[in-house]
Amino acid sequence: MNAPVPDLSAIHDFLLCPTPDAWVRAALESPELMLVDHANCEKKAAGTALNLMFRYLDNFDLLSKMSRLAREELRHFEQVLAIMKKRGIAYPHISASRYAAGLREQVRSAEPGRLVDTLICGAIIEARSCERFARIAPHLDEELQKFYLSLLKSEARHFRDYLALAKKASEEDIEPRVRQLLEVERQLVEGADGQFRFHSGVPAGA
Repeated sequence: MNAPVPDLSAIHDFLLCPTPDAWVRAALESPELMLVDHANCEKKAAGTALNLMFRYLDNFDLLSKMSRLAREELRHFEQVLAIMKKRGIAYPHISASRYAAGLREQVRSAEPGRLVDTLICGAIIEARSCERFARIAPHLDEELQKFYLSLLKSEARHFRDYLALAKKASEEDIEPRVRQLLEVERQLVEGADGQFRFHSGVPAGA
């Protein structure tokens, strides 16, 4: 039995565009590469949470939420690794997509803007991950479909946690800044990319 699909309307309302069909086609043509980069994404997500914990020691709400998030992301990493091992998929080094770097280029250098922007970017990345898991799941084999659907609840919570922390950290309304960063994200998602990755735009030739 498949995991129940949570209500993702808040995710869909938040993001400015859906994942293009061309990305879905590319993912289905490269399932092993998708899993390798998915593993990388989980590892990086845990690393981001840990970095925030080391940088903002006086923010107890952030420390608590990032500690839980890091544990969950590492658990997801272990689950992806187990699937890869079961399927005989190697874990080579591959380059990162331009997606996260493209978002983080927008992060302000001075506080509290640096923290606010980092948290907003975290919310956007988690929202897009959740949307893509739901988008690709119906097209996957039973094992992967069940796994990807099982991730939706935690990814949606991570999105909410990041956004709530951003609002709390900001001295002003974050909505205009969220909109600016979401527009950058839309361009990254809908733009052409030279290679397929879990968070890539439209792969060349797709």
